[in-house]
Amino acid sequence: MLDYKLLQALAAVIENGGFERAGEILGLTQSAVSQRIKSLEVRLGQPVLVRHPELQATPAGNKLLNHFQQVQLLERDLRKTIPALAEDTTRLRIAINADSLATWWAAVVGEFCSREGLLLDLVIEDQDVGLKRMRDGDVAACLCSSSQPIAGGRCVALGEMTYMPLATPQYVRQFFPDGITPEAFATSPAIVFGPNDQLQHRFMAGCGYHGRFPYHLCPSSEGFVQLARAGMGYGMIPQIQASHWLDNGGLVNLAPGHELKVPLYWHFWRHSGELLQRLTTTLEGAITHHYRTRRNVRL
Repeated sequence: MLDYKLLQALAAVIENGGFERAGEILGLTQSAVSQRIKSLEVRLGQPVLVRHPELQATPAGNKLLNHFQQVQLLERDLRKTIPALAEDTTRLRIAINADSLATWWAAVVGEFCSREGLLLDLVIEDQDVGLKRMRDGDVAACLCSSSQPIAGGRCVALGEMTYMPLATPQYVRQFFPDGITPEAFATSPAIVFGPNDQLQHRFMAGCGYHGRFPYHLCPSSEGFVQLARAGMGYGMIPQIQASHWLDNGGLVNLAPGHELKVPLYWHFWRHSGELLQRLTTTLEGAITHHYRTRRNVRL
């Protein structure tokens, strides 16, 4: 049977980025935390942490972390009937795409987290790859664009976000004077969120262009918009995020009719307790109520 004090030590090391800080959180010495990790690895017969080049969980460690989080969620349900087990807060680790976090997420889950005493550990991943975190056992839930549930998980459709190729009017006049031509795509600086971001490639492919193009890399949703507003490039920006600048003319759509619809799906483990189910219900209800009249989200 698993010793959950060992799993608690593993979770503390990963969440706090090291043994010393984990010891402070757990009220243990750094040596004691290290000993618990070693005991866990001896019990398993394999490592649970990789220390170089950076501290991270092994595949086995990720599975244990996910199991530990699910147990914590189930214990939360049990504490309702056995108050003596109660603790102040519960932590939930979720993978989420940066654009959702920068736009609608906080407005939808804020009151729920306050009411439930829930702390979130948010892992930022592109919407096309976030589900890998859950499949690897690193998170208890995931918001991404995949509609295929993983084994042992559930998938709920939340809606879709509309992405538009936006730039300043001056940028469009300078780089796209004749519209979206192959020559313009090949020479005009674009803005790409990161190496896993395929929105720009999908947009250009939809316009019939499959060649190379210059681009800035900007792994920040807010910074992405600021680069576009500064005239440094054009990029695929959620309409909900750019609505103010679209209304005042600061940003314009350089290719009307070529917007991209990105679906959003909420994934979570089937047997993670009532808290995740209530969060799911909150997401389904609140996002529909909050955004049903918005032009950029269709539910």
